[in-house]
Amino acid sequence: MAPSTLLTTLLKPTVTPNLWSQTAWTVLRVTLGIMMIHNGLDKFADIESFAHVYVEVIGLPFPIVFSYLAALTETIGAPLLAIGFLTRPAAFGLFGTMCVAIYHHVLVAGLNLTYLELSAIYAACFLAFAVNGAGLFSTDALITNLLDANALSTQVKRLMRLEQAYQAPGVEQKQTGVAKP
Repeated sequence: MAPSTLLTTLLKPTVTPNLWSQTAWTVLRVTLGIMMIHNGLDKFADIESFAHVYVEVIGLPFPIVFSYLAALTETIGAPLLAIGFLTRPAAFGLFGTMCVAIYHHVLVAGLNLTYLELSAIYAACFLAFAVNGAGLFSTDALITNLLDANALSTQVKRLMRLEQAYQAPGVEQKQTGVAKP
């Protein structure tokens, strides 16, 4: 598989291409991205406290490292999601942080919906973007369109060269009655 084909497959959205659904998909993506940025910034504001209160409680080793990883995922992945660039990997990383948050809430408070609600909604939305992509109003879609156009023009040129290579000499001469110089 060619690198551009792999990149096109990764970036191409799989959602319905009508104006209203794409507009709603874009509003959801931008809203989620903007709302999630502050979570990462809050973690960076007091990383040791976050590591102690959240990461150590669930038993992960190297709590400071995992705290920085979560903060980086949220501060880098959320803006990427908002602008629709590398949406699937960003959404998958954010989905992972929300799964850890859900695990933390279940471990600390049981199946209390008050604590699980926001993390579960975020996780479900991020999973939807990880599966479906950013939609048609995104940076990913622009890149995909450029790659598809370049791939198509390259493919057309190859076909034209192949057709010229397989044309037998004198075929045009017999069809038109005029010999080429």
